[in-house]
Amino acid sequence: MCATDAVPVKKVLVSDLDGTLLGGDEDSRRRLRRALDRHRDITVVYATGRSLASVRSLLAEDLLVPWPQWIIADVGASVIDTADMSHCEPLETALRTGWPGERRVRQALGRFPQLVYQDAVTQEGRCSYYLAGGEPSDEITAAVEALGCSWTHSADLYFDVLPPRAGKGPALRELMRHLHWPREDLLVAGDSLNDLSLFRLGVHGVVVGNAEPALAAQVAGDPRVHRPALEGAGAVLDALERLGWVRAPRRVVIGYHRPPWQRCEGRWRPPASPNGILPTLVSVLGADTGELDAVWAAATTEDAATAATIPPGLPLRLLPLPAGQWAGYFHRACKETLWPALTSQAHLIRHDPAAWADYEAVNAAFARHVSAHAEYGGTVWLHDYNLWLVPALLRQHRPDLAVGLFHHTPFPDPQTFRRLPEAERLCASLAQLDWAGFHTAGFAENFRSLLAGAARIPRTGVHPLGIDRRAVASLARARARAAAATGTDGGEDRVILSVERLDYAKAPVHKIHALGHVLNAHPALRGRTRFRLVCPPPEKGIHAYDTTRAELEAAIAELNGHWRSEDGWEPVEYITTALPFEEVVDHYLAADVFWVTSLADGMNLTAQEYVTAQAATGGSGVLVLSCHAGAADYVKGHALLTDPHSPHDLAEKLRAALAMTPAQGRAHTARLARLLEAPAPAEWARGIVAAIGEGGGCRSAPAGS
Repeated sequence: MCATDAVPVKKVLVSDLDGTLLGGDEDSRRRLRRALDRHRDITVVYATGRSLASVRSLLAEDLLVPWPQWIIADVGASVIDTADMSHCEPLETALRTGWPGERRVRQALGRFPQLVYQDAVTQEGRCSYYLAGGEPSDEITAAVEALGCSWTHSADLYFDVLPPRAGKGPALRELMRHLHWPREDLLVAGDSLNDLSLFRLGVHGVVVGNAEPALAAQVAGDPRVHRPALEGAGAVLDALERLGWVRAPRRVVIGYHRPPWQRCEGRWRPPASPNGILPTLVSVLGADTGELDAVWAAATTEDAATAATIPPGLPLRLLPLPAGQWAGYFHRACKETLWPALTSQAHLIRHDPAAWADYEAVNAAFARHVSAHAEYGGTVWLHDYNLWLVPALLRQHRPDLAVGLFHHTPFPDPQTFRRLPEAERLCASLAQLDWAGFHTAGFAENFRSLLAGAARIPRTGVHPLGIDRRAVASLARARARAAAATGTDGGEDRVILSVERLDYAKAPVHKIHALGHVLNAHPALRGRTRFRLVCPPPEKGIHAYDTTRAELEAAIAELNGHWRSEDGWEPVEYITTALPFEEVVDHYLAADVFWVTSLADGMNLTAQEYVTAQAATGGSGVLVLSCHAGAADYVKGHALLTDPHSPHDLAEKLRAALAMTPAQGRAHTARLARLLEAPAPAEWARGIVAAIGEGGGCRSAPAGS
C-alpha cells in the first residue's frame, strides 16, 4: 500500500533487531515492550538486515518484540508498510536504482573464495555474504564498485552488497521525506557498523552497550548519541527515558472504561459535577495532591495522536479504540446485555454475538493496556461491569498484581446474574479478583453467593461513596444568596424534582403514572404543583432506552394534555438537556420534594446532593427515596422510602411528602443529612486502594465449601 499522506506522529523509534531490539535480557525486553505499549504515540520502525519473510516469522513467534509501523529490511534495500505488509514501491524504486541484479553480483564476486553467499537467507535487492578473514580486501571492494554498488561490513563476519543508493540510513532518509518526520522526533538505535548510516542523519541515537567497538568509535563525540553500558533493549529503554519520551510504570493503575475528562469540540473539559467517581478519582490523581503514585487507564475513540494530547497535570493514559468496536462494546454489550441483569430486569437482556465479541476484544486490549502501565507487584483498581473479563486476563499474564474491582452499580442476586448468556465465563473472571467492592452489604452478599464454591473467593468490602459535601453546601449557600438578592427565589407553590439520566432503571414512566393518580385523588394540588423532570438522553448510539423514551414522552403528553389549564399550567416540565451543576443546585433549592424511584440503583448521589443543599440553606425540602437505591440502606427507619414496583405506594409516598409542613420538612432533611455523612471522596478512594493491596491476593475456599 505504502501510505502517501503524512500521518502526524509524536516520536519515532528506529531500531536494528538482532543485538539491539532483540538484545539484552528478557526482563529488559519485557520492560521495553510495556513502555512502548504505554506510549502508542511512538512509531516503531525496524531497520534490519533481515528479509521481510524473516521479520514476519519473528513477529509470529516472539511475543516480546514490539509491533512496527514500518520495516526497513534487506539492509536498507526494502521498505515495508506493515498496515498490509506491502512493499513501498516508490521508495524502493529510488533505493534500488542502479542495482545490477543478484546474478551479475554473484558472477562478479564468485572468484573470491573468502566470500560465502548466504544461501539460507531470503534476499531482495541485495547480496549478503559471510566474509572470513577480517576486513574485505581492496580487490573485493574494487569489484563491488565496478558493479556500481555499495557495501557494508559488520561484526567482522557479514559483507553486504547493496544498490548504490541503498542502506539503512538512506532508506530512513527517504521514509522521513516521504512522511515529513522532523529529525528532532527520531531516535535511532543500533549495535553494528551496518547501522552507522542511521547515525549520520543528525537525529537522536543510542549505541547499545553490546555494540561493535568500531560503531562506538565512529560516533564518539556526537552529543546526540547516547552510549549506555546497558545491552540491547535495556539501552533503548534508557535512551527513551533520558529523552523524556516514555514514563515509568505506576504503583497504582486505575482502570475505567472512559476518561475523567471529556473531549468536546476538540477540547478537554472537566466533569460538570464535583461528585461521582470521575471527579473523585481526579481528586486523588491531580498534580496538586501527589498522594497516589497512580495513573488512569481509559479508552477513547480518538486517534492515537489526539489521544496523546491529555489535560495537563492529569496522569491519563488512553487506549484508542475504533468507533465501531466501541459501539459494539459499550452501546450494545454493556447496555443491552449486562445492564438489564445488573438492574434486575433480566427480561430485557439482549445478546448479540458480534457485540459480545467486541466486549471480549476491548477487555483484552484493556488488560494489555493496564498491564503495560503497572509496575511489578502493583495495584490495579478496576471499575464496574464494563471490565468484568479483565481480572482473568491479568491473573493469567500478570499474577504479580493485586487486582480489585469496585461496583458503582447494584449487583443482582445469583439467579438473575446467571440468566446472562456468558454468566459462567464472567463468574470465572470475577473469581480471579483479589478484592471486590460494593456500596451496600446486600450487594456484597449477592456477589459472595454467586461465587460460592469457587476455588478462589475474592475478599469483599462495603464502601459507600459519598459526595463532596463541603463543595455542595458552599455552592448552595452562594446560589441561595444570589437568588435572594435578585428576587428570583420564589416560584410555583409546590415543585417536585427528579434529576436523572434517561434509563428504564430510574422508572420515569412509573413517576408520571403515580403523579396522575395523586392529581386525580387530590384536586387541591392541581394548578399548584409541578413535576420538573431533568432527564437528558444517553450517549448518542445507545438504543437500549429508546422504548422507555417513547413511553415517557407519550405519558407526559397524555398527562399534560389531560390536566392543562387555561392559564397554561401543566403538571410536568420535561427538561432533556444536561444542565451545568450550578443550575442543578438552583433546582435542588427550589424543589419541595426530590423524587428518586429507581428499580435498582447504586448509592444515588443526586439524593445526597439534594439533602446537602437543602440542609445547608435551612430548607424544608423532603426526599422520597426508592427502597432499592443503595442510599436507602443507610437511612432506613428515618427516610420516606418508596417502592417503585407498587403504583399505590409511589403515589401515597409522594402525597405524604407534599403534605409535610415546613417544620417537618426541615427536621426530616436535617436528620437525613446526618445519616448520609460519609468519608470525603478522596479519603474513600485512598481507603479502597489500601483495601485492594491488603492480604496480597485471593484466599482459597475452605475445604468442603
